[in-house]
Amino acid sequence: MAPVPSPPPPPGAATTGPRAGRRARCRGVAAVELGLLMTPLILLVFGASELGRAVFSYNMIDKSVRDAARHLSQHGPGDSTIAAQARCLAVYETTDCSGTALLPGLTTAMVNICDATLCPSTNANQLTGSGTVNLVTANIQSYPYTSVVGFVIPSMNFNTITVTMRAQL
Repeated sequence: MAPVPSPPPPPGAATTGPRAGRRARCRGVAAVELGLLMTPLILLVFGASELGRAVFSYNMIDKSVRDAARHLSQHGPGDSTIAAQARCLAVYETTDCSGTALLPGLTTAMVNICDATLCPSTNANQLTGSGTVNLVTANIQSYPYTSVVGFVIPSMNFNTITVTMRAQL
């Protein structure tokens, strides 16, 4: 009868021979590799999320300026009440400036309004192929975007976001 071989030792158990020294030297290698790889991966995740938040903020401002220009285009030029409502619409999404601002740091002082009366050289009687039109323009200048993760993407000021539409008179 042949001798029955002994079962192999369980994983992680100390063995004797040349493998025992190699296994002891390789302990902790996975933890070191994880530590080396996690730093750039975490920076990548934070950078992508912060960049997404910046694009979302820019898009919100762009849509609010478009709403303000649309509001201006539906009314006659030179009405200071309508201009004030458009400023409120760009910042608060309401015409009476109630509620909170769409984004932190966004104020009505950043909103500029031009129509045929306020900016006659650029917005009144503009020639087109089918006659002349009056234009309305709303813009927000230098919105200060504040980064949550400043070590990945720094805080910055957005460029002027402008929307120009044809006035419906």
